[in-house]
Amino acid sequence: MSEIKILVIEDHNLTRIGLRSALQTQPEFNIVGEAANATDGIKLLKSLKPDVATIDIGLPDMDGIELTRTFRQYQAENEDYTTKLLILTMQNSEQAVLAAFAAGADSYCMKDIETEKLVEAVQTTYSGSSWIDPAIADLVLQQIRQDFPDGSRGASGKRVLIEGIDPDTEKSIVSYPLTHREMDVLELIVAGCDNAEIAKRLYLTVGTVKTHVRGILNKLCVADRTQAAVRALRAGLVP
Repeated sequence: MSEIKILVIEDHNLTRIGLRSALQTQPEFNIVGEAANATDGIKLLKSLKPDVATIDIGLPDMDGIELTRTFRQYQAENEDYTTKLLILTMQNSEQAVLAAFAAGADSYCMKDIETEKLVEAVQTTYSGSSWIDPAIADLVLQQIRQDFPDGSRGASGKRVLIEGIDPDTEKSIVSYPLTHREMDVLELIVAGCDNAEIAKRLYLTVGTVKTHVRGILNKLCVADRTQAAVRALRAGLVP
């Protein structure tokens, strides 16, 4: 894997040292800078152009969600800034999680995450996919189930607005579009249905559903069902 340039934005010294130590276990990770507040963090995001930035929500001058929103606006006006943003926090509340994704965060994980999972989160985020900590994945799916209680297409209600997908993923989706049946399965994934429930609703066998799910994950370039649900919303595949 090519070098991944990482910026760490964290106000607690011990936590920042711990993050740096954990990330430096990987030879391809290069910690290009550190910031203890949002003001310095934004400056370094602009000057260093890291591949991935880890951002603490509880920064002293501006919370990480507002920092994310501010930098996303800057990126929208400056196409050569492609940094992916990974939120790191101790907050696993539904409000914090959904606010982070609404602001444009690519990934979200807890600070007590194991080192190997943190490495996975950074690598996944760098590759253009969303990484959601298993401890909070249910919160995202719960919100999705509220938006689409019956799994129907075009259901109305509250939506979580998420920034658009990257060009490479968009090209992949256009090149390998989902079939009509895969769209049916994807909508039920977004609605929070498991394979057995999908099979029941679509009058399919569980084995057939599993085949469709594998196809969906491959075409959306994601690793699991939660990432597929988030990407479906981000790409506008599910209305």
